[in-house]
Amino acid sequence: MDLWFTEKHAPGVKLSIRVEKQLYCGQSEFQQIDVFESKEFGRFLTLDGYMMLTEKDEFIYHDMIVHVPMAVHPKVRRVLVIGGGDGGAVRELARYPEIEQIDLVEIDEEVVNVCREYLPFTACGFEDPRVKLHFQDGLKFVRRCENEYDLILVDSTDPFGPGEGLFTREFYGNCFKALKEDGIMVNQHESPFYSVDALAMQRAHKRIVQSFPISRVYQAHIPTYPSGHWLFGFASKKYHPLKDLDTKGWKELGISTRYYNTKLHRGAFALPNYVEELLRNVEHID
Repeated sequence: MDLWFTEKHAPGVKLSIRVEKQLYCGQSEFQQIDVFESKEFGRFLTLDGYMMLTEKDEFIYHDMIVHVPMAVHPKVRRVLVIGGGDGGAVRELARYPEIEQIDLVEIDEEVVNVCREYLPFTACGFEDPRVKLHFQDGLKFVRRCENEYDLILVDSTDPFGPGEGLFTREFYGNCFKALKEDGIMVNQHESPFYSVDALAMQRAHKRIVQSFPISRVYQAHIPTYPSGHWLFGFASKKYHPLKDLDTKGWKELGISTRYYNTKLHRGAFALPNYVEELLRNVEHID
């Protein structure tokens, strides 16, 4: 009998992946955690039945959430990652020798434990001595911070369940306060394609624009996420994602990537007209 993982992307759309075997199934204090093995996508992680990452395409997401801001900010020393219990963002950050400290705040310790055991291709970053793990609510953690971080990555789940509080105006305002005077925040910004996702994307964008003087959106193609068209938010106190891109400096680091490059960096901020319209519709609404 065939075993398939199926995720609903829209009322009339589902994504199904044939599963070779289930490696882990467990219920944490916060959510259902499953790890599957598939022929096409390798190992993949789901939380409450929603796809978080696959072995085959996780590099796209993690390249774009990390290397875009790192190629813009000239002196990142302290980084806060909120969410990201799979370790992929930490893995990419750990490739930068100038970073001195990486604080990862994950509400669900069991996600980290499961990923360490079953997803070593992302969780390997946890072993870096610069990484400090904090198992608590990211909203509460960042509320206590002021002028501490050069970069904040909001590597959250979707805007419901454990990740719901990470899409509020209060949260983004606290991130602004937690950043140094030239700090950058990057968040996963949902998809603009299906209507439910697009509304969540607009709500997040509206609240970020209200908190940061510089706010831009960029895109990537991630095959296993709803519609495959995914957005990220770039919010900054000082640096512009294109005007302040240090192409020469980033290339001199010699970091090998599978998706990101500085030409793609520029192109990722060129958005389709329908996305630009969705963003404009909420940018000036109080």
